Amino acid sequence: MAEHEAAPVRLCGSDELVERGDAVVFDVIQWRDKATAFAMRFDGEVVAYLNRCVHVPTEMDWEYGKFLDSGRDFIMCSIHGASYNPSNGRCVGGPCGRGSLTKLRVEERDQQVYWYPSLDTRPAPST
Repeated sequence: MAEHEAAPVRLCGSDELVERGDAVVFDVIQWRDKATAFAMRFDGEVVAYLNRCVHVPTEMDWEYGKFLDSGRDFIMCSIHGASYNPSNGRCVGGPCGRGSLTKLRVEERDQQVYWYPSLDTRPAPST
């Protein structure tokens, strides 16, 4: 592991992420600010993003862990309706323009889901 790479952080068991279901939400520090992030399963893959809309930097979930629209096809911001492709985080409609969600590196192995912190996004201190 390179000096600037952090050890992976276990988020959950693989079975906790149901296809197009609720996300696992976790606390992070983005640069120096407290934030949340989320991981979900979409089209068989685990994806993770910073929980911050491109349009207005606010948390997007409708209720805790609920990010998908009623058809369960897009991540949709609960504030202004900006919609994102869950596979890559790119804006597909609404006031997010050509922006993308901040993607976080995750890996699924041995029936577990792990997040790899980066220089910009680190684990929040335990409380």
